[in-house]
Amino acid sequence: MPTELTPHLALFAGGLVATLIAVCWVLAKPKTIGSPVIAAALSAGFAAYSGVTIWAEGLLPVLINHTSNLWGVQVWWDLLFSLTIALFLIAPRVRAAGMNVPLWALFIVATASIGLLAMCARLFWLERAKAEA
Repeated sequence: MPTELTPHLALFAGGLVATLIAVCWVLAKPKTIGSPVIAAALSAGFAAYSGVTIWAEGLLPVLINHTSNLWGVQVWWDLLFSLTIALFLIAPRVRAAGMNVPLWALFIVATASIGLLAMCARLFWLERAKAEA
């Protein structure tokens, strides 16, 4: 158990707090159209963070992290399940908005949450435009 606040522990805790806030917001406002600005900002911010991480540590640690032990594989499978479920649940809305689902799915497979957030940003923008028309 860590005895001091390291930068990695702070990033871990910050992600947990941000996620809990987002979950509470979703539960409090279940009928609103998502914010394209927030989704785009999250996608861009996470892409930037991922870029810095790749620049600083390379790509090999991703493979090492997810193949070194059972927890690593569990986290990898959890990511794959979560992305697949999210795509499954949002695909009907994406199709209804006229977006190219296979192309977006390829982007998500290549970039995980970065692509999913970008797809959501586009979807939310199209849904808002339709609601305002």
